[in-house]
Amino acid sequence: MAMRWGPGASAARSATHAAIFAPLAPAGRAEAVTQRLADAIQLGLLEQGERLPTEQELGRQFGVATVTAREALESLRVAGLIETRRGRAGGSFVCGSGDDARVALVGRLAATSRVELRDTGLLYGLVAAGAAERAALFATPDEVGALALLVEGGATASGAAARRAENGIRLEVAALSRSARLVSEQVRLQSEFGPLLWLALRDGAVVRGNAERHRRLVAAIGEESPEGARGIVLEQVGWLVDRLLAVREEAVA
Repeated sequence: MAMRWGPGASAARSATHAAIFAPLAPAGRAEAVTQRLADAIQLGLLEQGERLPTEQELGRQFGVATVTAREALESLRVAGLIETRRGRAGGSFVCGSGDDARVALVGRLAATSRVELRDTGLLYGLVAAGAAERAALFATPDEVGALALLVEGGATASGAAARRAENGIRLEVAALSRSARLVSEQVRLQSEFGPLLWLALRDGAVVRGNAERHRRLVAAIGEESPEGARGIVLEQVGWLVDRLLAVREEAVA
């Protein structure tokens, strides 16, 4: 069953897909494509029953050869995360269980050191904070209003919907920075670190606390306070990384 989103749903979903299908690094291989798509399925960002792009489209979007995309899809089929249907309405469709797939993502978290998580979280926070700082300088009142709708849509969400909203908000703030380089870097970090970071958004208390920080960020952007926006994001990301490390401790216990 398709998930129902709150206000701003279309923009958040578009932003989510922008991160999922962002180009890989030049050395990207089938394993990297598989990991990117598996992460998205594991988090519910690609919904059960959703049709994936064709091999040719995936190759173009990820910046890899068609044969590489084909190998990645085969790996996902073997893992039971997608199925291929023939005929005019055929293609590759998401069919994996989010609960079962999440176990693999938690295993990946457990295998990542605390030092690496904090280091990547630091970079993620600096990029997101830089985008927020510039958004406070350039965002129009209408854009701030649209961002507020995304925040409120995510505030009442849970599970995959909450993670999808988080993704949309981050990329929307990056877009408001008016910096193509910041947008590109934010998309890259969303696709590489986001799936792990969003494991922290697994209970209502964390989702609510995160939404309150987003509301403060929207207010700072609306008040044209670049220093305030930057500080809020740095505090928010640090708080989320702490929550993520707590999830990791449970996983390795």
